[in-house]
This record gives sequence, C-alpha cells and structure tokens, in this order.
Amino acid sequence: MAGNSFGQIFRITTFGESHGQGVGVVVDGCPPGIEITAEEIQKELDRRKPGQSKITTPRKEADLIHILSGVFEGQTTGTPIAMIAYNQEFESDDYLNLKDLYRPSHADFTYEAKYGIRDWRGSGRASARETLARVAAGVLAKKYLKQRVNTEFISYVEQVGNIKAKTDFEKATLEQVESNIIRCPDQKTAEKMIELVEKIRSEGDSIGGIIRGMIKNVPAGLGEPVFDKLHADLGKAMLSINAVKGFEIGSGFEGSKLRGSQHNDELYIQNGRVRTKTNHAGGVVGGISNGETIYFRVAFKPVSTIKKQQKTISRKKQAVILEAAGRHDACVLPRAVPIVDAMAALVIMDHYLKHKAQNL
Repeated sequence: MAGNSFGQIFRITTFGESHGQGVGVVVDGCPPGIEITAEEIQKELDRRKPGQSKITTPRKEADLIHILSGVFEGQTTGTPIAMIAYNQEFESDDYLNLKDLYRPSHADFTYEAKYGIRDWRGSGRASARETLARVAAGVLAKKYLKQRVNTEFISYVEQVGNIKAKTDFEKATLEQVESNIIRCPDQKTAEKMIELVEKIRSEGDSIGGIIRGMIKNVPAGLGEPVFDKLHADLGKAMLSINAVKGFEIGSGFEGSKLRGSQHNDELYIQNGRVRTKTNHAGGVVGGISNGETIYFRVAFKPVSTIKKQQKTISRKKQAVILEAAGRHDACVLPRAVPIVDAMAALVIMDHYLKHKAQNL
C-alpha cells in the first residue's frame, strides 16, 4: 500500500531514485505476443530525457533502457517485464548544502514528515526522474492499443505562462508537435514560448504552463463506474505526475459557464455508429468512453528549484537564505509531453483489458 504501483490488470510498479543506482519499472499483466525492442522504448525515452535541448536541464543522461525480463525473441511473454535505466551522470555534491534545509515547494519537508528520513540527493524518490519508468511502460500500452484498436495518443504544450497556442487541437499531429523544442504545434507561438523560457532561465527563475492531451479512436464502453470512472482514473494519473496542479477533461471549468441546452452533446448515427455532433464531454459520459476523442488539459506549476535567493527554514527550525545549485529545467513542459502520453496510455490499457475480461 506504499503508492508505488498503478493499474489493476495492467499494473506497473516503479522504483529507484534520482541519484541512486538507477530508475526502473516492473510491468505485470502485460499480454503476451507484443513485438517490442529496447530501441522502440528508447525512442520514447529520448523525448523525456534531460539535456535534449537548450531549454531543458543540462544534466546529461542517456536514459539507456535495459530489459531484464518478460521479453523473449522480441516478444512479450506474459510474465512480469522488468526494465531499468542506470544513472550515469549525477552530482550529489550539488545538494550537500541542501541536506539540512527544506526547499520551498519541494517535497523535502513532507517526505521527512511522512518517513522520518529523506534522500536529499536530487530529491530522491520525489524527483521527476522517476517518470522515465512510466514512459518505458507506456510504450508497451501504446503499441498494444495501436495494433488492437488503432488508439493514438497526442499531447502537446498548449500554454507557457500567458502565451497560448491557437492550434485546433483535433488537427494537431505528432510531426507538428516534434517540429520544435518546446513541443507546440503552433510554430509561431512556439517561437514566442521558447523566447520566454530562455528569458526566464537567464533570470534564474522558472515558469509553468499547460499540456493539452488527446486520445483518438478509443472504443466506446471503457470505464468502471462508480469509483473507477475513466476520467477519474485519467485525473489520478495526471495528478500523480510531478509538478501537476490541475486537470480538466472536455469543456472543463469553461463548461460551468454554459447552459444545459448549450453543453449537451447531440447524438446521431453515422455509418451505423453512435456519434455526437459536439464533444463537450471530452469523450467520456457517465465515467464511460463514448467513442469520441478524449481530450483534457494538465496544468504544471513552475519548477520549484530556482537560482534566485529564497527564504526558508532548516531542519533545526532556523530561518535561512537558500541559494540552490544543481541543474534544473526552467520549464518542465517539453519533457512532460511524453509523460502525459504514457500515463494516458496506461489508463486506457488497463480499462481496455478490464472491459475485455468483463465482456468475453
């Protein structure tokens, strides 16, 4: 019950710390016969890894994935899949001056309050480095769902600070998302976002924003009311990502301004299939997918570690001035895009397998 596992049938358990030996994942309940290679997983990890562009942390980690079990002759065997990426470039000495301090908006105080001890090296288990394990597991889910039901996952940076993309999200493509280092399909807006992040970085500060997530070609009928509603599990998945402070699906908070006559999605038949003329529901009604595109937004706070001086307290409850060292992102959003995709895939995969098990 330690909170390190996610999913019921397709279940992952992650392990490792930022400055420990490595970070990894055990995937249980993965169907056999999925063709997979370390290279396929590596391709997605490279989208998340540090040091990939001028606006990400300069820490250089290859995040080289090693498959330890559960894959034989290029296929999943149905047994637990264990994967690990060993840490190579970690400078724990950067954190020596922080081991007796509580950094503002970090998990230093809360981890110590919970466990009575904390790994102060690069935030330990609270580090976003743990998310590489989720991305690795998500590759398996994405491939299975793509082959079985043609489900696709496309997320992108929609907003950085007050700069917002004007893209019609339903028309966004993976190629557009990957065409620039901020991962925004609106090229002109992407340039403005990059300029803002560079400015913020030069000031020793950080900035947050919003990632738009989409899941296309989701079969109708996925979701387990009442407590395991599909959008509830998506919300939990996204809120479990480091730095996430908000989640909304469909019309979200804007929908609260509408009347029922404006918000209701009218039903009709298209080629024998039930469709809706609008999609204010975001593809989920009554906690169950209706076959329309699922879309949602995820709000990320500014990265907590900044180079500006900050007031805080020590473990001895003394007031001190913090001057943080280390290598950190000024804006985490570009690297968070594949994490959002992965968590969405893990949720859909788990619900798809539960649906198939219930409806043999």
